[in-house]
Amino acid sequence: MNNVIVITGASSGFGALTARALASAGDTVYAGMRQTEGRNAPQVEAAQAYSTEHGVDLRAIELDVNSQESVDRAIAQIQAEHGRIDVLIHNAGHMVVGPTEAFTPEQLAELYNVNVLSTQRVNRAALPSMRQRGEGLVIWVSSTSVKGGTPPYLAPYFAAKAGMDSLAVSYAAELARWGVETSIVVPGSFTSGTNHFAHAGHPADGEVEAAYETRYAGLMGQVAEKLAALAPEGATASLVSDEIARIVALPVGQRPYRVHIDPANDGSEAVSDLADSTRREFLDRVGLGDLLTIQQY
Repeated sequence: MNNVIVITGASSGFGALTARALASAGDTVYAGMRQTEGRNAPQVEAAQAYSTEHGVDLRAIELDVNSQESVDRAIAQIQAEHGRIDVLIHNAGHMVVGPTEAFTPEQLAELYNVNVLSTQRVNRAALPSMRQRGEGLVIWVSSTSVKGGTPPYLAPYFAAKAGMDSLAVSYAAELARWGVETSIVVPGSFTSGTNHFAHAGHPADGEVEAAYETRYAGLMGQVAEKLAALAPEGATASLVSDEIARIVALPVGQRPYRVHIDPANDGSEAVSDLADSTRREFLDRVGLGDLLTIQQY
């Protein structure tokens, strides 16, 4: 039986690539995106064209992760059409670039809303049915910036991704006794195949930003250039979508807790290995070792 999958933020980048990879693997995939009748109408048409051309089941669906009403409506529609959701993929997110001081508190709150609170909206809509069925898979698309090398001028985004990753870690334990698996996918920096940098937001305080430019002129260009140079040939964003498709296809109980796809090798994997092993040891020490694997009833 094929999986019924919903992925957030699937209009472009990792999300669009993953939706196509999973549909090509034979799953029914709902590519969540906002403004399906407006700005993202071309992406809806592209998804439909891909579905028709390849004979797969890829469906765009209106899903604005910043709106609980939109999330609830989308999840209810999928469940009404199929009676279940097998895989939930948290991919929606937004990046900003610029000196941290130049961002207003409201901008940081908005970024946290998109990258962190959005996952809670979708979880509260989708998890009850997964828990009731005693099965399911939640995939969180994190970032190596959570624990790896962190160049300046990206702090608000890094902080938000760290918040999301922390939620994922706690959810993994809290869902284990319900039979719901967790996989945290950790991409590194990909300078091609995504729109993260092209669509990135910028600080609202232009005066402070200009002040920083007197001592950090051209910093983001330098970082982008070095990241591109670190990436080996063939390191495209499809590496991430292919890995997600591989995880979904694995048998229940054999999905990895965390995987890294990091062409630049920024050190995140080494730090995560230590953090995750410490978590495992601690849960064992406090008598909660059963939360390291899903329970099936």
